[in-house]
Amino acid sequence: MSSGMGPGAPGQVVAFPGRAQGQIGFERDELQRILDLYGRMVAAGQWRDYAMDFDKHAATFAAFRRTAERPQARVEKRPALRNKQGMWTLFGEHGQILKRGHELAGVLAPMERRLLKAVDDD
Repeated sequence: MSSGMGPGAPGQVVAFPGRAQGQIGFERDELQRILDLYGRMVAAGQWRDYAMDFDKHAATFAAFRRTAERPQARVEKRPALRNKQGMWTLFGEHGQILKRGHELAGVLAPMERRLLKAVDDD
């Protein structure tokens, strides 16, 4: 390095290469809660695959019954809606809004109830 001003120079913060500037993501505890529900739904035989999408407006977690289908459930985090109806939204298989709210636990409640019904059916 000739002048010390290249990438990674002392005192310079370099963005992670896979993450765009201003991109919305899940916090560790949020993702842990979502993946915990996903794991229990997989164990119950309801879900088999998932996908995550991150852009500058929203972070999305989609759960699939089969890989080639549209998602059975989709959880979306939109911080811009934090002061309105809440930044969390749960979408159903056909894109209908099942639940909105300020707390992730309350938004995931319909899926939790579905899990309880799936376990009781056995």
